[in-house]
Amino acid sequence: MTSILTNTSAMSALQTLRSINTSLSNTQDRVSSGYKVAQASDNVAYWSISTTMNSDKKALNAAADALGVGAAKVDTAYAAMESAIGAVNEIKAKLVTASEQSTDKGQIQLEISKLQEQLSAIAQGASFSGENWLVTQNTQANVVDGFVREADGTVKVTVATFNVGTYALFSTIGANGLGSGGVLGSIMSVALTSVSTQGDIDGFMNIVESALSKMTDSAAAIGALQIRVELQDKYSSKLSDAIEAGVSRLIDADMEEESARLSAVQTQQQLAIQSLSIANSSSQNLLSLFRQ
Repeated sequence: MTSILTNTSAMSALQTLRSINTSLSNTQDRVSSGYKVAQASDNVAYWSISTTMNSDKKALNAAADALGVGAAKVDTAYAAMESAIGAVNEIKAKLVTASEQSTDKGQIQLEISKLQEQLSAIAQGASFSGENWLVTQNTQANVVDGFVREADGTVKVTVATFNVGTYALFSTIGANGLGSGGVLGSIMSVALTSVSTQGDIDGFMNIVESALSKMTDSAAAIGALQIRVELQDKYSSKLSDAIEAGVSRLIDADMEEESARLSAVQTQQQLAIQSLSIANSSSQNLLSLFRQ
């Protein structure tokens, strides 16, 4: 039965066209934005996961930035330690020279005093961002090296610790500009006089040797921390890239697939419009029934 009041064919064609237009709009949104999941309504599970992962990635990148500051502290401490070892080796050489009886011990002590001042200056200058690991009374220093999300959903910032109390060159710098305490505090007691005996010199040599041994341990500990910081920096970069790739697989649109879908939906839209046009024109055919 054909009715001039109700055109069921047109109604069906209109519903099809509306559905195709909605699909076309969604496809165009994905093509223009590059996302297949741009908001929670697109896919609640994927949107929730990607939002959390993006947040973690930002925290991880912030930790990597903090790691860069920590790396600078470590590098500063290591450079100063190397310079200090060189200065102590010079003091050692001066003491060996002083063992020769004909040398002027007063002049040698003048050189040693300048080297002692240099050691204090080296340690005092080993500061980065207001933190000095080589002149401190603290026991530990921390370097932020990562951000971790546990299986139970809790998060924490991880740190690498360094025992500055064990490896610091001095605990304080006095008003006279000379350091005291720490690994090199005993070096400041080296003081030759014109009446210094070989026994005195040997005692100073033992002090220097002990300090050099401790400084070698300090440099090794700082070097080990350097390696950890470098490895962690590389790992953080790779982890950040992996998170970004993971998020991309969840929410990014496949542009090849979307391009093919867009062409198909546009064709469907044209056919649906044609179908609706045909359905709307069917009532016009009724006029032929009333022609004489």
